[in-house]
Amino acid sequence: MGIPPALNLKSGSQLRWIPWSPASWTPRIVKSVISVSMVEPIPLKRTLSYLDDIPVDMVKGVGAATRKKLEAINVGTVARLLLHTPRRYLDRNQLFDIQAAPIGEEVTIGGVVERFDKIRISRGRTMVKVSVSDGTSRVDCVWFNPYRKATIGAEVLLAGKMELYRGKRQMTNPDMQEYGKEDSLVTDRVVPIHPGVGGVKLADLRKSVSNALRRSLPMDDVIPNDLRTAMGLVDRSTAFRDIHFPGELRDVGPAKKRLIFDEFLRAQMVFKAREHDDYLSRRGVRNVETGELTARFIEHFPFDLTSGQKDALASIKADMVADTPMHRLLQGEVGSGKTIVVVVALLASVEGGHQGAVMAPTEVLATQHYLGTEQILRDAQMAPPPEDLAAGGTAPLFGGGDPVTRPVRIGLFTGSRVAVNFIRGDVSRAQGLAWLADGTIDIAFGTQALIQRDVSMRSLGLAVVDEQHRFGVGQRVQLRAARDDGAVPDLLLMTATPIPRTLAMVQYGDLKVSSITEMPVGRFPVATTTVEEGPDADRAVDEAITAHVASGAQAFVVCPLIEHSDKISARSAVSEFERISASLPNVRVALLHGQMSSEVKAETMLRFRDRGFDVLVSTTVIEVGIDVPNATLIAVRNAERFGLSQLHQLRGRVGRGDQRGACILAADASTDDAAARISAMLESNDGYVLATRDLEIRGQGKVFGESQSGVADLRLGDILRDADILESAATVAAEAVSTDRDSAFVMAVLEEADRFLGALPEAAEAGVEQ
Repeated sequence: MGIPPALNLKSGSQLRWIPWSPASWTPRIVKSVISVSMVEPIPLKRTLSYLDDIPVDMVKGVGAATRKKLEAINVGTVARLLLHTPRRYLDRNQLFDIQAAPIGEEVTIGGVVERFDKIRISRGRTMVKVSVSDGTSRVDCVWFNPYRKATIGAEVLLAGKMELYRGKRQMTNPDMQEYGKEDSLVTDRVVPIHPGVGGVKLADLRKSVSNALRRSLPMDDVIPNDLRTAMGLVDRSTAFRDIHFPGELRDVGPAKKRLIFDEFLRAQMVFKAREHDDYLSRRGVRNVETGELTARFIEHFPFDLTSGQKDALASIKADMVADTPMHRLLQGEVGSGKTIVVVVALLASVEGGHQGAVMAPTEVLATQHYLGTEQILRDAQMAPPPEDLAAGGTAPLFGGGDPVTRPVRIGLFTGSRVAVNFIRGDVSRAQGLAWLADGTIDIAFGTQALIQRDVSMRSLGLAVVDEQHRFGVGQRVQLRAARDDGAVPDLLLMTATPIPRTLAMVQYGDLKVSSITEMPVGRFPVATTTVEEGPDADRAVDEAITAHVASGAQAFVVCPLIEHSDKISARSAVSEFERISASLPNVRVALLHGQMSSEVKAETMLRFRDRGFDVLVSTTVIEVGIDVPNATLIAVRNAERFGLSQLHQLRGRVGRGDQRGACILAADASTDDAAARISAMLESNDGYVLATRDLEIRGQGKVFGESQSGVADLRLGDILRDADILESAATVAAEAVSTDRDSAFVMAVLEEADRFLGALPEAAEAGVEQ
C-alpha cells in the first residue's frame, strides 16, 4: 500500500521525477481511515501554525538586520523560514572529476580556488572569474554583476552546466559553496542550496535554518497517523528535516512529496469546506424538470448530440433540479457544441417556470448568440412568428400557457440596441425591460447592459456567462444577484479556452467542471503551416488569400498592433490592411480593431459574415466567438507575439463549416518559448493538449500571474508533474469534510490555509487570465 518515492537519481546531482501513482487506496481506504482517525481529537501544540506566531529573530543567529532582510521576502516567522526550502542540492557522493565531467550536462565538482578576478567588462557591468582545480584539470567559473567573493586556496563545491569556451572548460553562474571547519553543515555529504536572500550569506542562512529546526522538532502533525500511514507519507518532522538537511539525496523525495501534499491539501480543504458551507447556506432556484421544451428541441435538432454533449447536459440538469444553486464550468473546443448544450439548459430553466440570461463580453458576440439561438429555435419550430406577441397564447410564461405549444421568446440587450424575436426590427429599451420584468421574454442575451440598475427579471433561474474570464468579479456577481427573494440562480460559466483537469482543480476547486472533448462529426482539423515573418510571409499570405477567395471562401488576417509603433517591431492591422488592399486590388478588404465604436465593429462583422467582404484584417478582437462558416483561411502576422491559447483560439475562427480550414503562422520564432509555441501549433489541433503544453512552456506562475492565489502560493508543487498528488489531496479533503466538517483535522488544515495561502477565488469569481 506504500507509495514509491517521488525522486530518483540519475547521473550527476540531478533528480528525475517519478510520478506518484496511487492505485486502489483512494477513495475507499481514505474514507474508512478518516472515519476511524477522526473519532478522537488530535492534541496539537507545536504545529506549523504555532511556529508561524514565533518571530524569525527568535532563532539563534538572526539579528535585527537579518530579520528585516528575511521579512522583505515574507520570511518573518519560524514557520516561514522552515518553508524556505532548498532549490537544489550538492551531493559529494556524486562528484565528477573536472576532466571527466561531461560537456553540456549539469554536474557537481569539487576543487581548490587557484585564482579570483573581478573584471569590468563595460560601464556598470562586471564579471567575476574564479579558477578551480582538482588535480585532474581546471575549470573557469564566471558570474556577471554578482556580489561574490572567493578565498584563494579555499575548498569549494560547484554545481552547474559544464561547457567549453574557446577550448577550455567553463561554468557560467554555477552554485558555489566553500566548505571547511567553520561550516560543519557543508562538510556533510549532501549540501542544501537555499534560495538566496539579498545581503544574507548562504552559510548564515543555512545555520539559521538548522537552528530553527533544532528548536522546532519534533513537530506535531495535522494529518492523523493512520491516514498518513495508509498513504505512505512521512511525518512532518521527518519531512522538514530531510528537505533541509538530508542524510542521503534519496531522502529528499519522500520529504518533498509530503510537503507538496500539504500544499495541495490546504487549497483543496478550503474549496471542499466552502462547497460544503454553500450547500447548507444558499437556497437555489429549484427547477421542476418536465422535458416538454427540451425534449421537443432535441427531437427537432437536425444532428444527434455527441456523447460529450449528453454527459454535460445530464450533469447540468441534475444540478438544476437540486435545492442548491449550480456552480458549473462548461468548457469545450471552438465548434464542440457548447452552444447547443447551453440552449437546452436555458430551455430547461424556462420549462421549469423561470427565465434565462446569457452575458457575453462584446456586442458582436452577444448579437451572434442571439441570432444563432433565434435560428435554432426557428429550425425546431419553437420561435414565435414576428409581429405576433400572442402567438401560442396571450399569456406570458408566468401567467400560464402550454409550454409545448407556446413559443420561446428571446431578447437582445446591448448598449446600442434592444431586439426581440417576436417583433420585427429593434424595440425601445423601456419596452424590452418591461417584457423582461413581466416574464414575456423567456431568455435574454446581452452584454453588461443586462446588469444595469434598471434591469429587472421576473424570475431568473439560470445565468450563463460566456468567456467568463473576460468579466470582472463584480459583473458576474451582479448578474447572479438579479432576484429579490434571496434565492440564488444557477450559474453556468462557458469557455472555449480548454483547461487541463489539474489546473481546473486548483483554479476552480469548488466549481464543478463539464468538458466536451470530442468534435462534431464532419469537423476537419485546420491545416497549419508556418513561414518566416517578412517578405516571404507577405507573398505566402497573398497567394493563400487569392486561392481561397477564388474558391468563394473568405479569410482573416490578424495582427498584434492596431497602428505602427516605433517601439515595437511588429505588423499593425492598419498597415497590413493598406498593404493587402494595394497588393490585391480585386479583393474586398475590411479593417476591424478595438478602437472602433461598437456600432462600427458590429456592422463590419455582420457584413463580413454576410460575405460583403472577402478579407477581414483585424487585431485579436476576433479571437472570441466570431462565427463565419464561409471563412477558411486565417493568417496570423508576428505569431510569436501571441500566447499559445490565443493562437489556438484564432485558428478556431476558420474551418467551422463543411470546408477544410487553413492557418498560416508568420513568425519570428527567435526565442525558445516562441519556437515552442509555434511547434506546438504545428503538432496538434487539440486544445486540451495545447493547454497542457502551454502550462509546460510558461510554467504555472506565468499562466496564472504572480498574484494569482492558490497557484503562486505553491512553493514546491507543480500541478502537471504532481497531478496524482493533487488528485489524492482532493480526495482526502472531500472525504474529511463530508465525514466531519468541524473535526480537528479539517480545522487545523484550514488554519494553515488561512496563514499560508492567499484568498482562493470564489467559484463565481474564478477566471483564468489570458
